[in-house]
Amino acid sequence: MVHETGYYDMLGVGPSASAEEIKKAYRKLALKYHPDKNPSEGERFKHISQAYEVLSDPKKRDLYDQGGEQAIKDGGMSGGGSPMDIFNMFFGGGGRMQREKRGKNVVHQLSVTLEELYNGATRKLGLQKNVICEKCDGYGGKKGALEKCPSCKGRGMQVKVQQIAPGMIQQIQSMCADCQGQGEKFSSKDRCKACNGHKVERKKKILEVHIDKGMKDGQKITFHGEGDQEPGLGPGDVIIVLDQKEHAAFQRQEDNLLTKMDIKLVEALCGFKKMLQTLDNRTLLISTQPGEVVKNSDRRVVQNEGMPLHRQPYERGQLFIQFQVEFPEKHWLPEHLMFQLERLLPPRAEVVVPDEAEEVDLSEVDGPSQQRRSFTRDEAEEEEGPRGGVQCQTQ
Repeated sequence: MVHETGYYDMLGVGPSASAEEIKKAYRKLALKYHPDKNPSEGERFKHISQAYEVLSDPKKRDLYDQGGEQAIKDGGMSGGGSPMDIFNMFFGGGGRMQREKRGKNVVHQLSVTLEELYNGATRKLGLQKNVICEKCDGYGGKKGALEKCPSCKGRGMQVKVQQIAPGMIQQIQSMCADCQGQGEKFSSKDRCKACNGHKVERKKKILEVHIDKGMKDGQKITFHGEGDQEPGLGPGDVIIVLDQKEHAAFQRQEDNLLTKMDIKLVEALCGFKKMLQTLDNRTLLISTQPGEVVKNSDRRVVQNEGMPLHRQPYERGQLFIQFQVEFPEKHWLPEHLMFQLERLLPPRAEVVVPDEAEEVDLSEVDGPSQQRRSFTRDEAEEEEGPRGGVQCQTQ
């Protein structure tokens, strides 16, 4: 007489079940509720593994039948082992789902904007994938109708002989095209009409890609088990790799943002107020006080206005602003007013001109063309060699 049946019920077997039936039931349930496959069923997987640990051991099972779960605890025979350890022992020590034989992973690059990485987004992605044919259940044709391929005689490979020179031949081995290297094939009448004997069908799958705030260029988003299906193998994964597009105004540097801002010379010297549009469409007021001189290429920082931190979206990096000072065009101020401006600016450095100094004209460079002409002259002189060198004397 069995005291209680909780562990048997957990595995879906009766108290009279054989060891083989218990083993088979556990295998089916463990694969179904493994956390890698069903993350929300971790507690159920734990109970299933505990039930199997007791019922698969004759001594523990006998004690459980007599006194139930309490007898196991009182007898000190509760293994208390990790459910993963039990699972791994049952499946030969490497039982995690990702260690099973699986098909190849599919890697897909997804272009994203800096705004999407800043604000988060959901993108729908349509992918073509192989799925096991539902009509033939991945068999390829009528059950029992497989026959040896006549082209390769069941070897899956074909050998071709060709002459490459008189008295010399070459053997080339290649996969049999008729049976695709399987060594077996269906006749046309027995072949599955849905998949044409290929065992899989090509179907479109729509994936919803959730881009979290703060994700980075090159970061991967994995869809487990969404890759191509193949009979006898577990499906591979679809791996989405984020590819950030260049932004017109901002550059990303880890969790920080960098932008450039043009200001006039008067603003650099006398202060300014500027508006800056953020990646989430807020407006920041950027300002300096009169007399707070901003030099060309100076950088200033705004705290907590950089990129959101991944998985910590309420914290942000820093926003760096690099200033580019626009100087006025030449002759912007009449010459007779220059002395007034000079009185307002810091004094010049005194320069002592020696008597032997030579005065030269300073002119603007005429763009890249003048530089190219100078470079061409230098090259020509190098090819001609130094003038006035030793020459060979002829008689």
